[in-house]
This record gives sequence, C-alpha cells and structure tokens, in this order.
Amino acid sequence: MIRASFQSQYGIRFTTDLPGMKWQEFADLLAGLSPETPLGRMVAIRSESDPDVIKNFTPDQQRIRAEWAKKSASYVTAEQMQTMLDSLKAAFIANAKTINTPREADNGNTDTVPPV
Repeated sequence: MIRASFQSQYGIRFTTDLPGMKWQEFADLLAGLSPETPLGRMVAIRSESDPDVIKNFTPDQQRIRAEWAKKSASYVTAEQMQTMLDSLKAAFIANAKTINTPREADNGNTDTVPPV
C-alpha cells in the first residue's frame, strides 16, 4: 500500500529511488501523502470520527474500520475490570479515612488534615 501510494503521488519506485533516499525525506513524503492515495484512503477510513460520515460508509469501508478498531482496542476481561474497580474503591476508602485523621505537624502540634 505504501509502495502504491508513493508511486501514484510521487512517481517514486522503491526499487530504484528508495536506496539513496534519506530517512527524513522518506518520512516527509510519507506524511505528505494525500487522501487520494491508497494509504491516504485507508488512514481516512480508520481515523474518521464523524458518526454521520461513518454511517454512510460502504460495507467495505465499514469492514476496514471495524477491523482496525478491533485490532487497536485493548480488551479487558470482566475479572480484570472488577479487580480494578475494587482497587479504586479501596484507595478511595483509605483516602477518605486519612482526611480527618489527626497527624503530627512540623511544630509538634496535632492537627487534622483539612478537607480537599
């Protein structure tokens, strides 16, 4: 896809033009690919966030977007989620207990921690 995009936009052939190209030049050309190239179209589909545009995607565009979302999403099991929630709950409870707990101040007096 990158090869086809470079060929269509810049007329660059990787086999003949790429060996002498500096990395920064390649990166600049890659970043400058238009949405009319194969890679540009793929990026546009994957990064679209407008629900009205997404609902008008073709079935193939919807498939591409769904595959990308599935691949890039991190999955959390119900057990992992419960463990995280339990940890957060314990942290909040511990924090709430310390808000009104007396503490030793630098000057030797006993103070209470002011509420936040």
